[in-house]
Amino acid sequence: MTRVAFLGLGAIGAPMARHLATDRFDLAVWNRTPEKALAFASRGRARVAATPAEAVEEAEVVITCLPTSREVAALLDGPDGLLAGLSSGALLVDCTSGDPGTSRRIAERLAERQIDFVDAPVSGGTSGAEKGTLTVMCGGSDAAVDRARPVLEAFAERIVHCGGVGAGDAVKAVNNALLAVHIWSAAEGLVALASAGVDAVVALVVITASSGRSNASMNLFPERVLTRAFPRTFRLSLLDKDVAIAADLARAARVPTPVLQLTAELFRAAHHALGDGADHVEAVKVVEQWAGVEIV
Repeated sequence: MTRVAFLGLGAIGAPMARHLATDRFDLAVWNRTPEKALAFASRGRARVAATPAEAVEEAEVVITCLPTSREVAALLDGPDGLLAGLSSGALLVDCTSGDPGTSRRIAERLAERQIDFVDAPVSGGTSGAEKGTLTVMCGGSDAAVDRARPVLEAFAERIVHCGGVGAGDAVKAVNNALLAVHIWSAAEGLVALASAGVDAVVALVVITASSGRSNASMNLFPERVLTRAFPRTFRLSLLDKDVAIAADLARAARVPTPVLQLTAELFRAAHHALGDGADHVEAVKVVEQWAGVEIV
């Protein structure tokens, strides 16, 4: 039985961890809000740790799933931090949608203690986490990714080794930047069509059957924009963060990416306008406000 620690029981972390709460794993959990960890453990097959250090004691594989890389790095130090509890030979798998530079710095610190590191952000949202069908983008050595696979397979349908440490974070950031591009461009297109008197339902029927289709037009807009439901499944603030990571990555590589850079600015503005509590698809509201036209 593999000893696993899972730190970060948020909207996506909790259903991921639930797939590890089986007789295949000896699972310890920790969350910054203890009540969430206690509620999780009350459903069985997990024990609650009072501190990160306690959670990772004797763990062979540690999974972190936090909002940003900065918060993962902050867990390392102090008497109750990860480094106080991790054993030499352990593996830290960070499922945070992080930034490559911070992940590499974390990996370097862990390597000094003979602890392996894999950045392993996930895609598929809360639905994929609940169903165990996530896609995981891994960055790390061949040996470290191979060690991580048996644990990742508990909640993932597809595990892709993208390259060295930081590569998983980079692919996830660019993927989410493309999501942002699709949301914003679809919103602009539909606002323009609404201004011309075209019904959004009719427009989406054509677009989703044609070359302009995307996940935004096929799923997000029919399910959320047309219904005005906007369920809080992925915060706009986190998409803002991910697009910024992709834009920073391109600038650091001196690659001209005018669309990504503009998208980062637009989502920063949308985040500022709508606040931390907004869902990512609600960025459409900003496009509507600027145009003075609602899609529906």
